[in-house]
Amino acid sequence: MMLRKLNAYMMFFGPRKNPLGFLGAVIVIVISLTAVLAPLIAPYDPFETKPAERLRPPSKSHPFGTDELGRDIFTRTLFGARVSLYAALVIISISFVFGSLLGVASALAGGWIDNVFMRFTDAFLAFPYLTFAMLISAVLGPSLQNAMIAISITWWPWYARLARAQVLAVKNELYIEAARAIGVGRLRFLLRYLLPNAFSPLIVQATLDVGYAILLASSLSFIGLGAQPPTPEWGRMVASGRLYLLTAWWVPLFPGLAIFFTVLGFNLIGDAVRDFVDPRTRQR
Repeated sequence: MMLRKLNAYMMFFGPRKNPLGFLGAVIVIVISLTAVLAPLIAPYDPFETKPAERLRPPSKSHPFGTDELGRDIFTRTLFGARVSLYAALVIISISFVFGSLLGVASALAGGWIDNVFMRFTDAFLAFPYLTFAMLISAVLGPSLQNAMIAISITWWPWYARLARAQVLAVKNELYIEAARAIGVGRLRFLLRYLLPNAFSPLIVQATLDVGYAILLASSLSFIGLGAQPPTPEWGRMVASGRLYLLTAWWVPLFPGLAIFFTVLGFNLIGDAVRDFVDPRTRQR
């Protein structure tokens, strides 16, 4: 069974059947390996400053050039992958777990509990998420950890709403009624029948949201509410390099390209996962 599922995944994400999904998977794998192996492949210390070599253009010794403090941009971009992926995974994990639990509990409880939970969720959805994240991050204090908390607080309501809608839709299906009729235990009913069939859209949404989480965390760092110097975070690197856009274009360019390709990769793989879990698309 496991081999069949693995073979189905490999065939669907192959370069012939789904070239964009395959491209996204390659980009994500490369970025992930870069994050894991950064200490081994980086040629310099990401925090080492060399004022005598400041704003050097790309060369053999510095493939991406150096920044305003003489730090190697290639090295800092490699380490920036670790920071950005870590931030995105924490944000998605917190939002997914909390939002899904609240949404599932709301759908199963029903009645006044459902109304209270959903009105609580709607209160968070009433604020523009970027403005709300900026406000929370400013109140907590500028740092990467506080930025992750702020984004998670603004993001979980989407998962709560989606989880509730999916559970309400699935629990009225005929096979769910059949499982209840034959006396399936409550825990088995939840873990075997209800949740696996309700969570596919949530997994797709989480895959798509990784790229957006990286983009939002980088945005907060860009305006000074996220990662602080000397942390090698892509958004912060772009913010530092914007002052030298006309005289040293390489300083903001390469971390900006890293953000672009990472978000693109996760969006492509998210679209592929969405197509895979849709039976109508899989049959084409």
